[in-house]
Amino acid sequence: MKLVPAGRGNLLQQYSVIQRYRLLGLLALLAVLLLLVGVDLSTGPAALPLSSWWTAVLNPSALDEGSQVILLDLRLPQACMAMLVGAALGLAGAQMQTVLNNPLASPFTLGLSAAATVGASVTIVTGFTFWGLDSNLSLPLSAFAGAAIGAALIHLLAWRWGASVNAVVLFGIALMFCFEALLWLLQYLADANALQQIVFWSMGSLGRSTWPRIAILAGVVGVCALWAQSQSWALTALRNGEDQARSSGVQVERLRLLSLLRVCLLSGTALAFVGTIGFVGLVGPHIARLLLGEDHRFYLPASALAGACMLCAASILSKALVPGVILPIGIVTALVGVPVFMALIIRHQKRGLA
Repeated sequence: MKLVPAGRGNLLQQYSVIQRYRLLGLLALLAVLLLLVGVDLSTGPAALPLSSWWTAVLNPSALDEGSQVILLDLRLPQACMAMLVGAALGLAGAQMQTVLNNPLASPFTLGLSAAATVGASVTIVTGFTFWGLDSNLSLPLSAFAGAAIGAALIHLLAWRWGASVNAVVLFGIALMFCFEALLWLLQYLADANALQQIVFWSMGSLGRSTWPRIAILAGVVGVCALWAQSQSWALTALRNGEDQARSSGVQVERLRLLSLLRVCLLSGTALAFVGTIGFVGLVGPHIARLLLGEDHRFYLPASALAGACMLCAASILSKALVPGVILPIGIVTALVGVPVFMALIIRHQKRGLA
C-alpha cells in the first residue's frame, strides 16, 4: 500500500474539490444557456408558449404551419446564430485578455470589430469576391482579412516596438476610430442599396441568419475551440507571467501569434454574419473568470458559454423591450455593455491597474 503524506493528501483533496466545483460551474452555465434558448424561441411578436419549441423538436407535425415557420425557419436559426456568435466572441475575448495581459482587451475595444466591419463593407460596396466564391464565403473572408490587419498592427506595436499594456489599449482605441473613418468613407461612396446593407449590418442583427452561415460559423467555432483548448496549459502559464511561461518551455511569441490568429478567425467570421456586436467579448470572459478562475481548461469553455448566454439574453431583450418591434441586437449589447465597461475601468483604476 502506497502511503501519501498528510499535507499532500490535503492538497490533492482540495484540488479535487476545486475541479468538481469548476465542472459544476460549466454545467450550470450550460443549463442557463439552454434555458435562455428556450425563452428566446418563445419570445417575439407572435406569442408562442415555451413548450411549443419542445413540441416542434419532438413532433413538428403537431404544430400548425404558421407556428412551424416561425419556430423552425425564423427563430431557431436566429437562436443558433446567437449562441455561436456569443461563443465566438467570448472565446476570442478570453484569449485576447490572456495574451495581452489586459482585462479590458476584447475584439471590440481594440478595434478588431471595426476592422472586420471595414473588411466586410469593402465586399458589400465593391462586390469583390475571393476566387469567385459566393457572398456566404467572401463576406467572412473579407471580415477576417480586416481583423487580421488590425491584429497585425497591434502585434507590431506591442512586441516589435515594445509598447506597454496601456499603450496597446490606447493604440487599439485609435485604431478603432481610424477604421470607423474608413467605414464612413465607404458609406459615402456606396450606392443606396449598399449603404442600406452597411448601416443595417453595422448595427448588428440576427435577422439574416441562415443554415449555411450557421454551418460555417459552427465549423470555425468548433475548430478554434479545440485548437485553443489544446493550448490551454500554455495559456494558463502565460497568464502567470512571461518569465514563468518561458521557464516552463512555452514559446510565448508563437503562442501569441496563434492566439491572435484564432481571435481574427472567430471575430471576423462571427461579425461578418451578424454585424458589429460590442462588449460580449469583454464581459463574457470576466463572468467566466469570476466563476471559475484562470485555469484555461475551464476558463476558455466558460468564456464561450458566458458569451453565448449574454447574446441569447440580448436577443430576448431585443424582442421584449419594444412590443411588436425587434431591435438590432448590437444596440442592446451596447446599452448593457457600456455601463459594465465603465465599471471595469473604475474597478481596475482603484486597484492601480489602469
